[in-house]
Amino acid sequence: MQEASVVEITAADARERLVAFVSEVVAGLPHVRQRENALLYVRGLVEQGGRKSLWPTLFRLGEDAARYESLQQFLADSPWEPSALVRAAAERVYPKIGVTAWVVDDTGIPKDGTHSPGVKRQYSGTLGKIGNCQVTVSLHAVGKRGTVPLGWALYLPEEWCRDRSRRLKAKIPPEVAFKTKPELAAALAEQVALWGLPSAPVLADSAYGDDTDFRTCLEDLGLSYVVAISPKTSVFGPGASFLPPPPGSRGRPRRFEPHEAPQSVGSLAAELPSAAFQTLPCRTTPAGEVQMSRFALVRVVAAHPVMRDWLAPRSEWLIVEWPEEEEAPTDFWLSNLPAEEEPERLVRLARLRWSIELDYRQLKGELGLDHYEGRSYLGFHHHCALVTCAHAFLTLERLSPKAQRPA
Repeated sequence: MQEASVVEITAADARERLVAFVSEVVAGLPHVRQRENALLYVRGLVEQGGRKSLWPTLFRLGEDAARYESLQQFLADSPWEPSALVRAAAERVYPKIGVTAWVVDDTGIPKDGTHSPGVKRQYSGTLGKIGNCQVTVSLHAVGKRGTVPLGWALYLPEEWCRDRSRRLKAKIPPEVAFKTKPELAAALAEQVALWGLPSAPVLADSAYGDDTDFRTCLEDLGLSYVVAISPKTSVFGPGASFLPPPPGSRGRPRRFEPHEAPQSVGSLAAELPSAAFQTLPCRTTPAGEVQMSRFALVRVVAAHPVMRDWLAPRSEWLIVEWPEEEEAPTDFWLSNLPAEEEPERLVRLARLRWSIELDYRQLKGELGLDHYEGRSYLGFHHHCALVTCAHAFLTLERLSPKAQRPA
């Protein structure tokens, strides 16, 4: 999959396409000045190099202090719904990219000080360590011809949610309560599921896949998933049987009783015969190279929903990767895709999540996702929505045969 690149837009027809696209996306904003500010902001993200924070961008565009004040208010305080812009941008890109999956992930945004909403010393996969940063959870559609963000949610640690003074200063709405990252991701998936776009399997790493409530929420939404899990995750192996609750029982709910004890997926994988593993194509690199690895695919029942949540047993795929050169299995996934699903599709989906890094690279390094310097909770989400609009335009430019290419 090619990464969309930011081109220097100088041709008149390219500028006209940008204006037309943004005008369509922001048409739902109720005020003319809001629509003007949105267009100007996206122009700054797309057309201008360097840091994409507000004042340097406006300076390069030749704007004055009055426009700066107007844009500050538009970002930080204006009560427009950022998800509406994300949806409008996604609806224009989604049909063009051949969507194969939705990918959940989060990214850290390094910050100085303590005033930006959600900032604290916390682990960031982006930094690869604990650092002073914000963390935003995001959902992206990944396709054969590109990607498009579908939603953003800033993670607010519990101490932020409890601190009334900090909430007021960061303009965090009263209805915003603490949610874990998997809860934020599930809420994004639920929101996008209502848009009417064709759904695709949800992919996520083990920080989300290990969360039983997250998997159950996706199942309840009618969404399929292929999510990484840790080796300690407990399952009932192939052929497991359960005694159903007595019919017509009253009072406290009764759970399905298993006829055997669960075991970790790590121990189950170690017991699989070598014949259970097959070599399958699992990834095609941007250069067209097909990568192969060894996988076992086994039908299992996750233990936690049955034993702790008292839900009915649900048969799922356990995908185990055990490369030839390794002494033990390296990766594990659970999937609720149908029992008749093709093995190659399962393992390709399992290994597809890496592509989200290309999105973050462009969104941050080229479009300024991590350049917002305001201290407003709503402003952060407004910024993410406008970055999404810029990303969507560039994706369509790359796909359009009429778009002017740099010499």
